[in-house]
Amino acid sequence: MTSAALEDRVLDSHPARWRVLAILSAAELLGMSLWFAASAVAPQFAARWSLTPGETAWLTTIVQLGFVCGTAAAALLNLADVLPSKSYFAMAAVLGALANAALVRSPSYGTALALRFITGFSLAGVYPPAMKMASTWFRARRGLAIGTVVGALTVGKATPYLVHAIPNAGASTVVLTASACAFVAALLVASMYVDGPYPFPPRPFSWGLVSAVFERRAWRLATGGYLGHMFELYSFWTWIPVFIGASVAANGAPRTVSTDSGVSLIAFGTIAIGGIGCVWGGLAADRRGRERLVMLAMALSGTCALLIPFAFGKSLWILGPLAWAWGFFVIADSAQFSTLVTEAVPPHAVGTALTLQTSLGFLLTMVSIQLVPPLVAMVGWKWVFPVLALGPVFGIAAIRRLLAFKRSLVTA
Repeated sequence: MTSAALEDRVLDSHPARWRVLAILSAAELLGMSLWFAASAVAPQFAARWSLTPGETAWLTTIVQLGFVCGTAAAALLNLADVLPSKSYFAMAAVLGALANAALVRSPSYGTALALRFITGFSLAGVYPPAMKMASTWFRARRGLAIGTVVGALTVGKATPYLVHAIPNAGASTVVLTASACAFVAALLVASMYVDGPYPFPPRPFSWGLVSAVFERRAWRLATGGYLGHMFELYSFWTWIPVFIGASVAANGAPRTVSTDSGVSLIAFGTIAIGGIGCVWGGLAADRRGRERLVMLAMALSGTCALLIPFAFGKSLWILGPLAWAWGFFVIADSAQFSTLVTEAVPPHAVGTALTLQTSLGFLLTMVSIQLVPPLVAMVGWKWVFPVLALGPVFGIAAIRRLLAFKRSLVTA
């Protein structure tokens, strides 16, 4: 163990660190329930406004766009450094909760899209800041800490499906429960969070650094891996509940309240189990290296994408475990990509590098989410998911090249 690593382990011992991590994790779980609040009850909204599958998908896609715009605005205005962390988080969570709650009384599809955009915009103040906030409390175990936060927000994103699994829980119940959770998240952070002993120096976004960041080969390769990951992740999360419902229907099960609840419960587990995957990924990354963990997770998630057509129309005892395995591995590497990017650029360019990475990744998710409905029209639900394996294939190729590039620098 190097002297720097030993020093980190000695310093990384503040008695309040685990309590603060628990508070942040609970807040992320509750706050991020807003993300898929409309997606979980998309069929009800589709019936209300007579939407096509592509239009229905925009109830999720527009959240991605809002998040990109919110992230970009926060970076340009340097909000993370201008505002106290807990105030920024709390205000964003409240704004998101209000926009989400208004969805219940939305008079039109257009208004609903506007509200979902605002929700996504607000979540840019809930998701990225929490990882930075957790990092101020950890150094030696930062991979585990960030993995835990990402795991909590993964479970949070699945929460609307759990609520929908309650018999007769309609769209209003699901949407308003998510808003109530976000309000509690704001209260938790505003009243109980304080910054830790390892604060980050200001690292604002700078247009002048964009070209310098792009010139860094390590940044391009790390971001290439992240884009492969994102191509798969959000399309999987958006469409796996629909896939499970279509599989149950293909198996001949009649559509009843009990059947719908069962599908929502399986969908909840498929997304929520990623929370455990994130913690596992954080531990594995700290022990064995981020690149190895990233390649392993993408290889296993891509394999699941290729195998799942063979479980379509089969018993949930066959489909469920495979879907849950995919849900475990598809997010296990997510927290590590940000760290790979921060290692690829000088300290003064970290803010710009992270903003570019996040924006490109979430913009790509808009493409992969909207790609599914036309593919379903062409090949049906059974064979639609193997295309998502392209993400891990390209992601692994990029990270392998990144690892080789790093080794070449060491031996040069």
